[in-house]
Amino acid sequence: MAERSTAAVDVADSGGEEPLTAEAGKATADGAGTEQMAGKDTAAASVDEKGAAADASPLELHSGHKLARRYRLEECVTRLDGFSSWRAVDEKLRRAVGVHVLPADHPRARPVLAAARSAALLGDPRFVQVLDAVEENDLVYVVHEWLPDATELTAVLAAGPLEPHDAYQLVSQVSQAMAAAHREGLAHLRLNPGSVLRTESGQYRIRGLAVMAALRGISTERPQRTDTEAIGALLYAALTQRWPYEKDAHGLSGLPKGVGLIAPDQVRAGVHRGLSELAMRALVNDGATASRQDQPCTTPEELAKAVAAMPRIRPPEPAFTPSSAYQRTTYQQGVYGQPPTRGGQPRPGAGPATPVPPPPPLQSRTGKALKWTVSALLIAALGLGSWQLADTLLKEENKSSPSKSTSEKDDGKSGKVVSKPIAIQGAEEFAPDGKPQHADQAKLTHDGDASTLWRTAGYDAGPVLAPFKKGVGIIYDLGSERTLKGASVGLHYGGSYTEVSLYATDSLTPSASGSDPVSSFKKLASGRNKDKAVDLSLTSAVKARYVLVWLTALPYSPPEQYYTHPYKQAITEVKFTG
Repeated sequence: MAERSTAAVDVADSGGEEPLTAEAGKATADGAGTEQMAGKDTAAASVDEKGAAADASPLELHSGHKLARRYRLEECVTRLDGFSSWRAVDEKLRRAVGVHVLPADHPRARPVLAAARSAALLGDPRFVQVLDAVEENDLVYVVHEWLPDATELTAVLAAGPLEPHDAYQLVSQVSQAMAAAHREGLAHLRLNPGSVLRTESGQYRIRGLAVMAALRGISTERPQRTDTEAIGALLYAALTQRWPYEKDAHGLSGLPKGVGLIAPDQVRAGVHRGLSELAMRALVNDGATASRQDQPCTTPEELAKAVAAMPRIRPPEPAFTPSSAYQRTTYQQGVYGQPPTRGGQPRPGAGPATPVPPPPPLQSRTGKALKWTVSALLIAALGLGSWQLADTLLKEENKSSPSKSTSEKDDGKSGKVVSKPIAIQGAEEFAPDGKPQHADQAKLTHDGDASTLWRTAGYDAGPVLAPFKKGVGIIYDLGSERTLKGASVGLHYGGSYTEVSLYATDSLTPSASGSDPVSSFKKLASGRNKDKAVDLSLTSAVKARYVLVWLTALPYSPPEQYYTHPYKQAITEVKFTG
């Protein structure tokens, strides 16, 4: 499991706990809220474990400590009930990871190991992946992904409730993911805004599947009902920015005491009616029902089907903000030339008291002559343009040039050949060593949006990647064998220099062997540049369908908050011409 390559997670799962300066054993609002949803058997299990967990020997770990001579602990983000969670660095794969550590004699050590190994087998990309689960040197530790480009739902909701389309995506993605997990016999039991992450692309990912419940000693006789109600609470919070219980939790205010569970559209104006009813169906508890008296959703599978049956909610139209240079005049506002009232005061909203007089109309003899002249010139220009267009069309029709390729056009003046863009049909990351950078982002390099990108890992030395890696890159499918003349590779970072090469391959996922993974491919072109783009031209046109964009040198750029290694690069858009 240690070799499984993934992208990385936001913050190690603190489970909504208080900061480390707080008393470690103190119960939090998050914990209380979770137990309330999980049921009485959950609370009982937590109480039974607390005493045993307190007796476990404390961990004497510190920043810089290494586990398995590989995972270097960087920062402790949670310390509670005898276990701790850390942000760490996998020195073998040179990437950030999260690590949960607890003593091997901890009463929950065995359940945590079993839960982690079961979650690792799921392999669903909608969950933060478990990378390793090991018992070693009287310690048990679980290593998971660390996603620096993702944001906790807690932080998202702190800025305000979600738009209906975003709330719909949240409940749809989370319910489908949990339905898939329960089909494999896995439950979460601590599903809350702190365990749901939203990536920059708008996808939601769930962390702590099975593992967080095992760490806290949480169990229940109705795991599907518990998770379904938790998803309903997430949707309720997304619609109202309120927690659907009386106690405050996750930075959200609870409902007023004594009121009970009321529908989201009664808490806040403008809430989508269908989503409000869906939240109530998932949150059915102690007799509370949806306003339409629909049957409650008791499993994530039922909730996912109810979401799918809803009419599609479209994303909001992008708001148009006019340029500051554009100023509306009184004439454009519709108040130009309005007469004042009898008292000599201007009409309400009529603009300035002394309106600017309009330009004089062309009513004089000179003005009329000017108008006729302009009209005659326009008619003559239109006639001349039409004649030239017809003449050009006739000439093109009489021409016969069978030797010219249909993919080339002559501009008629200089004799230069104009290249045409080639549409990209698909893309796959090429990782011959079995350790991809961010395989799920390859499609973002040909989506027509320069703000989306595929990012490489960061490295401490450079610009040349060797000997750490021979190179990193993406293979593009042009749909069929096309005549290729060049390529343009848009980059995110400038800096020292980026070196890029083009190779023709035999498939979208070719096999590579030997010390040089591209030795069996046909090299088409190469180049380097310090700017944020590399343009490559082939010395002669080549027919190819699959083309590899191969990066062998990455520029230096200052370390960033989540990208601490200085040598890195990201591809924004790739375009091929033929």
